[in-house]
Amino acid sequence: MRLGSKLEYLASNRIYEGDARDLLRRILPESAALSFWSPPYFVGKSYEKDLTFQEWQSLLRAVIHLHFDVLKPGGFLAINIADILAFPDPDMPRIQADNVSNKKVKITRDHVLEAQRNNPDFNRYQLADLLGCSEQTIDRRLKHNNVRGGKYAVQRKVKLVGGLVEQWAEEAGLYLYDRRVWVKDPCWENGRWHSLSYRSVDEFEYIYVFWKPGITTVDRTRLDRSEWSEWGSRGVWHIPSVRANVEHESQFPIEIPRRVIKIFSAPGDIVLDCFIGSGTTAVAAIMEGRRYLGIELLHRYAKIARARCDEVLTSIG
Repeated sequence: MRLGSKLEYLASNRIYEGDARDLLRRILPESAALSFWSPPYFVGKSYEKDLTFQEWQSLLRAVIHLHFDVLKPGGFLAINIADILAFPDPDMPRIQADNVSNKKVKITRDHVLEAQRNNPDFNRYQLADLLGCSEQTIDRRLKHNNVRGGKYAVQRKVKLVGGLVEQWAEEAGLYLYDRRVWVKDPCWENGRWHSLSYRSVDEFEYIYVFWKPGITTVDRTRLDRSEWSEWGSRGVWHIPSVRANVEHESQFPIEIPRRVIKIFSAPGDIVLDCFIGSGTTAVAAIMEGRRYLGIELLHRYAKIARARCDEVLTSIG
């Protein structure tokens, strides 16, 4: 906002409430050494349920584009995101799944058809007696009435995210510098993705790191020898996910931003998170001697983020 002729920029070590597409324009140009955030994944969380796929793409594309002015030359944008989306697509052919291993009655459609060929005069009740099942089973097998998914529900499309994020970053003048894989754990192993299809359990996410052209300072003293050998120079990070999302329904472990902050920023630098959520990135920045700047759309999460920052500042004196 403008006060008279003077442009008022957002101060560091603050959590601001509002839309990132508006507030990113109020950050001092070329002031952030690192921006690390995890955006809405478009998987149906409460804070994103009203977004269409087109609106989700527009949001991320706009936020990424606005980072070119915010980042220092040689600075980094790091985005933590799941690499697949799954959303309803009415234009996609519907996948039907005959889940034979999950059926209580082991009579198959082939069994029924063979019995019909051998006994062309039998009705479905006689076929049921012959095969030792109910007449409803005969009817279901012949009409595919127990085939899951394809008859009524809109098919869910699976789409990769990495290519979209890279495209939007290059449009903005940012270039893919690195990619880390966060292997968490099969935390959704009892969910619908686990039991009724061939799809794997989602147990990892990606951290895409983009570079703004300019001189990047490489200082390996930010990490000690063990940190470099255990995770600093490794592309795969094994970090357990947050077990109880009490403060935010998509909270990630503090070890994720802590590692990114230690590698891609220096003490005293500004670390930005424009989807700050419950404030994990800001807390990690404080703990690692960096300044933070957070943006959060929802008041209840901004309030939690501020309280967490105040708590850690009090604890470290």
